Amino acid sequence: MRTRIWSGRGRPRGSHHPRFDTRILEYLVELSTKRGINATKFFQSIVEAWKNGEATCTGLNIRRRTKTKGQPIFLITEGYKVVAQFPIQEHILKETNPLKGFDYVRERVRHASKMKDRRTFENDQLQIKDLKPGMKRINLKAQVIRISRPKLVLTRFNDYVVFANATLADKTSKIKLTLWNGRINMVSINDMVQIENANVIMFKGEKQLRIGRNGRLKVVDGPRREPEHTIPCVV
Repeated sequence: MRTRIWSGRGRPRGSHHPRFDTRILEYLVELSTKRGINATKFFQSIVEAWKNGEATCTGLNIRRRTKTKGQPIFLITEGYKVVAQFPIQEHILKETNPLKGFDYVRERVRHASKMKDRRTFENDQLQIKDLKPGMKRINLKAQVIRISRPKLVLTRFNDYVVFANATLADKTSKIKLTLWNGRINMVSINDMVQIENANVIMFKGEKQLRIGRNGRLKVVDGPRREPEHTIPCVV
């Protein structure tokens, strides 16, 4: 007989936990699944930290902090990085295995992970002809075939910036990439560049690429020479 997995919103049918407690338990199952840790082992480590003040679990350090409204607060770190912080009611900590029966959370996390991997794979295979306005976190490899003369402009924040448009091409099409300030001098004509986490926008009726703060631009192949037109970067 197949085990039925509750896929609706909120707590599963038959759960004896109040809604707030259920959300905490769901969060613990989600956290343990993402970290690849057995949920029962993870909960036992939290109980150990509750009793002794501190515990470790698969590279994670779990510490019990001061209580808030009768609830102990737990801080989970990995080295110097904070992974999570949350309160848990003491009556939950006294239960034998409260994380049992949350298979729908594990399925949800695994499905989201598979979809993320799929999107990453698809983005890695993108060509310029595939780009459409509104697409985000695009990865693309193309060649620089043209770089416009840099221009100095005044922004709405009343400061000056320098920008230039690099025209990129692959075997399918061409597209412009806006380069700001120091990025202008990073590339030269004929360079093969790798772009990561770029967005596709429409500007004056033309499809363009924009790289935000979390984006990356690097030269992967090509002659290294100064662009035809350069001016100092204005900060």
